[in-house]
Amino acid sequence: MRSLRARVTLVTIAVAVIAVVITGVISLQLVRSSKTDEVRAQLSAQVDLLAKIPRLATASELADKASFALPGTEVAIVQPNGTSTGTAAQYLDRPMLARIAKGEPVSTSRAGVMIESRPARGGMTVVLALPVSSFDQALGRATERILLALAIGLVVAILGGTLLARLLSRPLTATAAAARRLAAGERGVSMPRNSTREVADVAEALAALDTALEASEGRQREFLISISHELRTPLTAVRGYAEAMADGLITPDRIQAVGEILVVETERLDRFVGDLLELSRLEVDDFSITESLVDVPTLLHELSAAWAGRAATLGIAFSAIASATTITTDPRRLRQVIDGLVENAMRVTPAGSAVSVDAAADASGVLIAVLDGGPGLAPDDLAVAFERGVLHGRYRDIRPIGTGLGLSIAARLVERLGGKLSVANRPEGGAVFSVRLP
Repeated sequence: MRSLRARVTLVTIAVAVIAVVITGVISLQLVRSSKTDEVRAQLSAQVDLLAKIPRLATASELADKASFALPGTEVAIVQPNGTSTGTAAQYLDRPMLARIAKGEPVSTSRAGVMIESRPARGGMTVVLALPVSSFDQALGRATERILLALAIGLVVAILGGTLLARLLSRPLTATAAAARRLAAGERGVSMPRNSTREVADVAEALAALDTALEASEGRQREFLISISHELRTPLTAVRGYAEAMADGLITPDRIQAVGEILVVETERLDRFVGDLLELSRLEVDDFSITESLVDVPTLLHELSAAWAGRAATLGIAFSAIASATTITTDPRRLRQVIDGLVENAMRVTPAGSAVSVDAAADASGVLIAVLDGGPGLAPDDLAVAFERGVLHGRYRDIRPIGTGLGLSIAARLVERLGGKLSVANRPEGGAVFSVRLP
């Protein structure tokens, strides 16, 4: 009973049985009522005809000579003095005799017998009685025909319900099979077409999911290939120098220089590993937030002091300005976000240009903007700037880039802090990354 086909079949059969039972009960009642009315009408017409005979014989003679349309009809004649003769007299009670004595016609039923009486000439009354059992046989034959017709209808309904269930479940079964192929890792699965709107909606949703999975997995593959390539470069340098030192190819006067190179390369590896771990913790919610009251001007003053040396080395003018405001957030995570954005800005900003950090408060919260003097982003880049590895894959052979994870981590960090990170191009050139926190 877990399958749709079985449930549709069961519901169809149940509805058909209920409909047949209700129809049968109502039909039998209507047939019985109709047959009773028909018999009473015939009995009434018969007694009206007999009451018009000029001279009535005795009840027995009348019964012998009269041609009754209804077999089993019994006759009685009531004299003006109230005496009655004939087989139908047994069904007359005192109230009926009183009405007959007054010359009133009688049309009633008593103890399963239809009784009709009409006043005739000479003060006599003709009485006809017909036991209901006399026409039960005819009623039984009609009942049998009705039950046979209902049984045929029930069989047709069951067969139709089974066929309908099969037709309804067939496209769903095909769609489920396509979904299982998607779950098994197959992509580009052709979805079955169906004219039923609901089934078509499910197929379209699965097709959209297939397309989204294919695109997402493609980006993941490109990201992993890119990360593998970036990790291999420092690893190759470290391994090469390590082998050279093991073979005695590094002279004592070069050990310091080689050590500095190894430090730089291991720092690159450490950044990659750290970014990957940070991203994984963000994605699995294994990430702590410790909120406190943060003085934004103080935070930017510390930021300015930390990046001043790096900016001077690169020949970049760096400034960090904030109006007097405070915000309740995690100061360490906020500083991590701004540091990441400043690092990204300095990487793309050429010497002689400027990088600035501005912070201001408004009615909805605090807006911290990091503005760079780089080339900006193409319209297509703006839509995917915070997807991990996308910009890294596009520009790794064109301009200086980082690990490809920084902007993705920053966006997720800001989201965890309850805010939103956005990016836009500046009219005068360069890009602006805006952090809005409530």
